Amino acid sequence: MLLDITNISEVWSTAYQYHNWDSKREYDRFWGKDKKRKKRRNFLVFLLIVLVVGVLLFVLMNKLSQRNTRSLGQNAETFSMSLVESDETIIPEYSGEIYVELNGNMPCFNEYDLLNVSGETYSELDKFGRCGTAIAMLDRTMMPTEERGSIGQIRPSGWNQEKYPGLVDSDPPYLYNRCHLIAYALTGQNANELNLITGTRYFNVEGMLPFEEQVMRYLDNSDNHVLYRITPYFKDKELLARGVEMEAYSVEDNGAAICFHVFVYNVQPGIVLDYKTGESEIE
Repeated sequence: MLLDITNISEVWSTAYQYHNWDSKREYDRFWGKDKKRKKRRNFLVFLLIVLVVGVLLFVLMNKLSQRNTRSLGQNAETFSMSLVESDETIIPEYSGEIYVELNGNMPCFNEYDLLNVSGETYSELDKFGRCGTAIAMLDRTMMPTEERGSIGQIRPSGWNQEKYPGLVDSDPPYLYNRCHLIAYALTGQNANELNLITGTRYFNVEGMLPFEEQVMRYLDNSDNHVLYRITPYFKDKELLARGVEMEAYSVEDNGAAICFHVFVYNVQPGIVLDYKTGESEIE
């Protein structure tokens, strides 16, 4: 049977007939409340989905930002200072690890450094004959194309050489190396007394070399620049450095490829060093 519904009153009267509603008000109360509940439930589900997706996107973008961009400090009107230069008490005592991260592994460079450091600069020896900070704006053109020459004529402060068979991993097992602050492979600086300190074999090979190799590999495969600073730490009047502070930052990519700030300890397992003189003995 077809119904000829011509106005809204006929709709309600038909609904009452087939569903036995006592009144239009009861019909409205039942179906209206159900529709509102359904809409409210769907809206809450929608809000929950939007919230979860938003949180996931925020976390992902934040991680990508931290991973791909390592920003330096604010603009300044002068060059920055390393932690050894500004407050050497920040450097923790050696506790068994060859190096520790400093300042959240972020260099202390600022925008002024990026704009004004060029080439390479080495500090003059102090009154005790000790090296100071070395800083450079490195690029691939500075890397040497010839083998390193002799540096045996240089005697950096604290040079008291000894052999320790079975304790030093070299042949012959000399305790000390003449350690470049800025590696020869980065600038070609070789027998430069302003760039050489007394360091143990362990310090040179296990401590500094892995960080130097990071920078070497990057420059070998890029036309970009790396801001690089090495600061030796001599406590009071000691002639042997306790270690070096190493900072590096790849400029064009805002530290995405190279960004580290570490202190490498000048130690040798099994050997006790006298940092005042450079003398040593078996532990």
